[in-house]
Amino acid sequence: MKLFTYICPVNFKLTIMKRKLFFSALALFLSFSSSVFAGGLLTNTNQNVTFLRNPARGASIEIDAAYTNPAGLAFLKIDGFHLSVNNQSAFQTRTITTEFAPFAGFCGNVVKEFEGTAQALIIPNLQAAYKIGKWVFSANIGIVGGGGTLDFSKGLPSFESQVALLPLMLSQSGIPATQYALDSRLEGSSVIYGIQLGATYKFNDYFSAYLGGRANIVNNSYEGYIRNIQANVGGNLVNLNSYFTEAATQATGAANSLQQAIDGGYGNTPLHMVVSPEQLTQMAAGLGLSETQAGALTVNEVQGAFFQKATQAEGVANQTADKELNCKQKGFGIAPIIGLNYNWKGLNIGVKYEFKTALQLENETTENSTGVEAYNDKVKTPYDIPALLTIGVQYDIIPQVTVSVGYHHFFDSNAKMANDKQKFINGGVNEYLAGIEYRINDMFLVSCGTQITRQGVTDDYQSDMSFAINSYSLGFGGAIRITQNFRVNLAYFITNYSNWSKSSNNYGGVGMAGTDIFGRTNQTFGIGLDFRF
Repeated sequence: MKLFTYICPVNFKLTIMKRKLFFSALALFLSFSSSVFAGGLLTNTNQNVTFLRNPARGASIEIDAAYTNPAGLAFLKIDGFHLSVNNQSAFQTRTITTEFAPFAGFCGNVVKEFEGTAQALIIPNLQAAYKIGKWVFSANIGIVGGGGTLDFSKGLPSFESQVALLPLMLSQSGIPATQYALDSRLEGSSVIYGIQLGATYKFNDYFSAYLGGRANIVNNSYEGYIRNIQANVGGNLVNLNSYFTEAATQATGAANSLQQAIDGGYGNTPLHMVVSPEQLTQMAAGLGLSETQAGALTVNEVQGAFFQKATQAEGVANQTADKELNCKQKGFGIAPIIGLNYNWKGLNIGVKYEFKTALQLENETTENSTGVEAYNDKVKTPYDIPALLTIGVQYDIIPQVTVSVGYHHFFDSNAKMANDKQKFINGGVNEYLAGIEYRINDMFLVSCGTQITRQGVTDDYQSDMSFAINSYSLGFGGAIRITQNFRVNLAYFITNYSNWSKSSNNYGGVGMAGTDIFGRTNQTFGIGLDFRF
C-alpha cells in the first residue's frame, strides 16, 4: 500500500488559494505600452523632426503643419507639391523601484528595481501637401501613438510581490520556508498608425480653415510569463508545482488505500484496528498528528482527510504552475479634425481640434493560462484616443528670429479606458510649449525649445502596468537648405521626468506595507528631408 508521506497538518488552510496569483495583478494590461514619444497618454505629437528641435509648432506655416497646424498650410510660400520625409530613433527606460519586506526572500534585499527598456530605431513619418491657389490638400502618415516594444526582463513588482508571500504562507501552514525564486518576464508593444487626409481653404489674406480626418489603426501585442516558482521547502529550493503535484498524488494514494477496508464494512472502525503499526505511523505523519490521535479516527474520517489534503495540494499546484500570456489586439477608429489659422504681419495663430477616436480592441489570443478572462480570444476592450486641442502662436521679432509658444490639452477624462481608468484623471494632460528659431542666413538655421507636461493623473491611476509622470523636455537642432527646394533637418530631444512615489499599507491587496517609485527616461534623435516642387 503506497502511503502519503508528505507532512502537512490537518488544519492546513491554503491562504494562497484565496487570491488569484500573479497575472490577476495584470487586471487589464492594455495601457502597458503607452506612448514612447512626446504627447499625451496615447498620442505622439512629434510627427516631424522640426518638432524635436522646437516643440512649439502649433502655429507653423511650413510643411510640418500638415500635422501640427493644417489650417496654416494656406500660407505656404509657393504653390505646388511640398513633401517632408522623416525618421526618428527613440530610446526609453521605465524604472519601478519597490520596497516590500517579503522581497528579502529572494537575494535578501527588501528593495528591488524592475527596469523596462524600449527602443525604436526606425520611426518613419511622411507629410505631403499640394497647394493650388486658395486650396491646399494635405496628408500626414505616421505612428501617432506608441511605437516601441517595452521589455521588463525580470517581470514586474505586482507579479513578484505575490510570489514573495509564498514562504510566509507556507510557514503559517506548517511548512517552514524563508526563500523563494521565480523566472518572470513581461513584454508589450503598441503601435497606432495614423493616416490623415484633409483640405485647407484660404478665405482672405488673414484667415484660413481646415477640415479633415484621421484613420487610426491599432496593433498591440503582449507576451509574458512566470515560470519555475520555487520555495525552500525541506532545506532546498524546489519547484512548488511539482512538489504539490506529488503531494496530491501521495494523499490520493493514501486515501484510496483505505477503500478496501471501507468496502469490507470497516469504515466506522478506528484506524489503529485496521492498519499495521508501520502504516499507522506513516498515515499519522501524513496527517500531521500523533499516532494516538490518528489511530482514534475512523477509517472514513482518515480517508476524507487525505482526500481533502489532495484537493488542497492540487489547488496550490495549479496556482504555482507556469503562467503564460500571448495576446495580440487590433482596433480601428476615425477622428474628424478641424482647424483655423490667422496670419498678420509676422504674427501667426493656429488652432486645431481633433475629436475623440472611439475605439475597441479585439483580442487575438494564442496562449492564456493566466486565468484572467480579459485576455481570452475575441474579448473586446475600450481604448479610446482622447480629443486634443492645440493652440499655437508664433511671431517674427525680426526677419531672422521667430519666437513661438503653444498649449495642448488632451481630454483623457472623456476617453473610455480599460477598467474605467479615465475616472482617475483630473481633466486630462496639459502641455505648455515655447521655442525660438534663428535663421543665420539663407542656408542655415538653428532652433531650440521646451515642453512642460502635466499629466493630471491621481494616485489611483498609477500602477506598474500603467503610470504617467510629469516631465519637461528640451529639444534643439537645425536645418541646412541644400537648394531652394531641398532642406535637411537634424535634431535631438530629451525628456526629464519627475519620479512618482506611491505607498500603501495594503500593497498588492495582501495587507502589508509597500512602496513603488516610478521613473522614466527618454531621448530621441531625428533626421528629416523637406522637398518642394
